Amino acid sequence: MTSFFRLLTIVHCIGKYRLLDTLSHQHFSRYRFFLTPLQLYPKTRKSRGERLRLALEELGPIFIKFGQLLSTRPDLIPPDILEELTRLQDRVPPFASEEFQSVVESSLNGKIENIFATFDQTPLASASIAQVHGATLKNGCDVVVKVVRPGIEQVIEQDTKLLTVIAHWVESFIKDGKRFKPVEVVRDYKNTIFDELDLAREGANASQLRRNFQGSNKLYVPEIYWDLSCRNVLVMERIYGIPINDIDALKKQNTNLKLLAERGVEIFFKQVFEHNFFHADMHPGNVFISTSQPESPSYIAVDMAIVGSLTREDQYYLARNLIAMFRRDYRQVAELHVTSGWVPKHTSVAGFESAIRSVCEPIFQKPLKDISFGEALISLFRTAQRFEMPVQPQLVLLQKTLLNIEGLGRQLYPELDLWATAHPFLERWINERYHPRKLWSEVKYNAPEWLETLPQLPTLIFDTLSDVKKLAQTASESEAAEKLLDLEKQKKRRRFFFSIGLLGSAIASYIFLPDNSPFSKELALLAILVTTVAVLR
Repeated sequence: MTSFFRLLTIVHCIGKYRLLDTLSHQHFSRYRFFLTPLQLYPKTRKSRGERLRLALEELGPIFIKFGQLLSTRPDLIPPDILEELTRLQDRVPPFASEEFQSVVESSLNGKIENIFATFDQTPLASASIAQVHGATLKNGCDVVVKVVRPGIEQVIEQDTKLLTVIAHWVESFIKDGKRFKPVEVVRDYKNTIFDELDLAREGANASQLRRNFQGSNKLYVPEIYWDLSCRNVLVMERIYGIPINDIDALKKQNTNLKLLAERGVEIFFKQVFEHNFFHADMHPGNVFISTSQPESPSYIAVDMAIVGSLTREDQYYLARNLIAMFRRDYRQVAELHVTSGWVPKHTSVAGFESAIRSVCEPIFQKPLKDISFGEALISLFRTAQRFEMPVQPQLVLLQKTLLNIEGLGRQLYPELDLWATAHPFLERWINERYHPRKLWSEVKYNAPEWLETLPQLPTLIFDTLSDVKKLAQTASESEAAEKLLDLEKQKKRRRFFFSIGLLGSAIASYIFLPDNSPFSKELALLAILVTTVAVLR
């Protein structure tokens, strides 16, 4: 019954915000009669993106999270809707601090006053999945305590089931519905949001990122206190900084905004290509700027629930694609897509090259500082999808992160030339990838495994030769069997035609046999019967 009333609420929001108006009438013309009640709601002058955003906000935190996920899918969502979805704010009323303490005490097997020296009853932040309070450890360190909302798992399960039903309806009843892959999007969302329920996973991501930037003056990641953390509770070092979108505060302390914007780009490319482990949720709420050394500013990153990585092959082809694209070498871009397997092998390189050129040339007519790096990459991948390039989650996550980084960089320093910062990094990375020193380090890295396998090498060689011999013997036997089978088929074919000939002769004998012949017609009938049986066999 609860699911039924929830479904009615969703339908009401669809009508109230005229969400069907965002679709062409031909999409649901066959079902217009059944959808007439939704068309009775008053019309509004708000844009379709704004209407969708307001509907998601009204439906609550789980749908807000879903909208935030959709904002990471520029491959599926039109730009005007995408812009509105990126404005979704995950602000949720806090739950009682007594309930918060109860979760902490049951998860950590102790009383709050025995675990912390001080504990703030007022939450620092409250979101759809978790809530955060400030505290102080017994050793005097300031920390934040993050707890998953009680009962949120059941709410997520219920709403994702309804979203799945709606996604199937969209695929089944709306023309071109399958093209937007709603079922796949909902499935990705469900996996993502359930991953966020595991705070131990977020802590592990934070520890890895902290280790990658240990000693760096560009990015700081707070420490995780593992002895006080588990699946439902995460205790981490409390950081103090200026939110990255508070430009006035940054200017007030004379922050070097140009250097800050360039360092943001360097951090992104370092994570993607050197560490192959990147923070994939770099929206303004998760990024702060240190107040120390404003002339040489550093970033502080929090909330590592979503991270991304690429295969070595994707790293290499992506770097070469970006360089080739900005050099306007569209032929190489097309060839790299085919070679990497991002588009099918049968794709016409010439046709693909022409399509890429028609999309990219208008972009590159602008000065480099005015070109959106992220938008250019999205245009490239959208063109590739017309040539049957499947949606690749790792690349979509990278697109979204690049757009966030570029947006933050331009907000800090509007004259930021992202390509001028990225190009030397990519060139250096590709050159170092095959530098003898790098190759030698990979040899040393793999040497223990090779040495472990070395004593088994003779056995492996003999086993391989034996397998090849058996394979050849099997092949020979198979060929012999095929030849025998062919001979048998030829025999049967000859027998069949011979039987047909006899049957024809027997029928002719029966028809044309004179009555005074020494052979009776009964004998001819018997011959017909025998030859018929032979043919049927």
